[in-house]
Amino acid sequence: MSIQDPHGAVFVKDGAQHLQAVQDGRSVYLDGEVIHDVSAHPAYRNAVASAAMLYDHQARPANLERMTFDLGGGHRVNRAWQLPTSHAELVERRKALVEWAELTGGFLGRSPDHVASSVSGQFMGIEVFENHDPRRAAAFRDWYDHARRSDLFLTYVINNVQGDRSKAFGDQGEGAEDMVARIVDEDASGITIRGAKLFATSAIMANEIFVGSGQPLKAGEEDLAFACALPMNTRGLKLLSRKSFEAHAVSEYDNPLSFRFDENDALVFFDDVKVPWERVFVHRSTDMCRAQLHDTPAHVYQNYQAQIRLSVKLRFLVGLARGIAETIGTINFPPVRDTLGKLASQAAIIEGMVLGMEAGGEMRGPYYLPNKHLLYAAQVQSQEMYPQIIATIRELAGGALLMLPSSARDFGNPELDRIISRTQISPAMSGQDRVKLLKLTWDAVGSEFASRHLQYEMFYAGAQYVTRGHSFRTYDWTRSSGIAGNIMGQYKLADSIAPAEQAA
Repeated sequence: MSIQDPHGAVFVKDGAQHLQAVQDGRSVYLDGEVIHDVSAHPAYRNAVASAAMLYDHQARPANLERMTFDLGGGHRVNRAWQLPTSHAELVERRKALVEWAELTGGFLGRSPDHVASSVSGQFMGIEVFENHDPRRAAAFRDWYDHARRSDLFLTYVINNVQGDRSKAFGDQGEGAEDMVARIVDEDASGITIRGAKLFATSAIMANEIFVGSGQPLKAGEEDLAFACALPMNTRGLKLLSRKSFEAHAVSEYDNPLSFRFDENDALVFFDDVKVPWERVFVHRSTDMCRAQLHDTPAHVYQNYQAQIRLSVKLRFLVGLARGIAETIGTINFPPVRDTLGKLASQAAIIEGMVLGMEAGGEMRGPYYLPNKHLLYAAQVQSQEMYPQIIATIRELAGGALLMLPSSARDFGNPELDRIISRTQISPAMSGQDRVKLLKLTWDAVGSEFASRHLQYEMFYAGAQYVTRGHSFRTYDWTRSSGIAGNIMGQYKLADSIAPAEQAA
């Protein structure tokens, strides 16, 4: 696939190439049946098309310079794969990620730039792999080059199945030996893994899956301590899909977000999956599983991308909030303006913190990294803020979100269309457009799809104690405590006691 510019051939991934790539015979299970072509199935086809739309956007000649960069010889890939060496390059990269997020309102939580950011961060810390095992480092380096040059849509699974949280993974009881993915065999050609991993968000439309461990492992759990990458159609790799909101969307007019952007989440079961050594990056090292994500810039870069996307999503939601106020005629009410002002400030806080991460960044070898503490501080704030913003929008809308036509087909009935036009009154738009805006709002804040997003934004980075722990760990306590120490060092108790009192 190629497009032409005045200077010759330019190669860049587009939507048609992505659609062709996902028609690979992967095994996705939904409602008791196996689906091999997600690009055509009514439970997934629109989400897959939305992913293809992102690649089409980057491939347009007018967008090439903003959205992609040249790896050499006219071979261009998305800027998510860019390894910034300066603040200016980090900003340039972020602008491309923002542009992608704006196409979906930030509702593709695991768009292709997310895991690309994570594995790019791992590559920036390749010395961590080298110190672990030069052979595994070489495997990761080769795979990363392949993923980058192919501009792959990657997903990942780095969480283990919950099970009984009061017990260790190896102590779950009889019949639970396959609960968590583990190494069950290995030979000269590679390792064999069996068991499950969570949460494979966007796996149904990805090209490959990265498998690792983002949760702490302890001595004795070496069978669980591995990292690898596999094509989605690998033999024995099974995706157990959650309910498809896309399949239950009435129409694009009625459910405009879930109709197009239900990226899906899946449990991945590895049914004796053989992984060749050239795709194994960590082998039986519990500490390296941690180091892979936290001693490299991986965790920083993947969550920096998430905050970029979230800043766009909040801007979209705040725009909906103002649209509601204009639609129902409350925009000039002082309490409503007060509420909108607060919403605007909350959205600006996250966007401002993204800019702060960049401005406060630092070099790690040849690469420029966002400020780690500001990143984790933003996560703490956004976990609390997102449900507050959703609740506030629902309050602004009130009963307007409940008094809507059952579906777009009501407009096809002349009698119902007449009644709708007389009852869906707005000072700002027609009755049809009022219904359109309110249905979009409901899909963003009140539908089952919206509830999934509420849960996702609250927990995709871990429980609040996890993100607060990152904030505690990365804050400059020495500098903070030093201010109080310096001030206290400027005076003494004796200086505050009168001479007579000292004599007494």
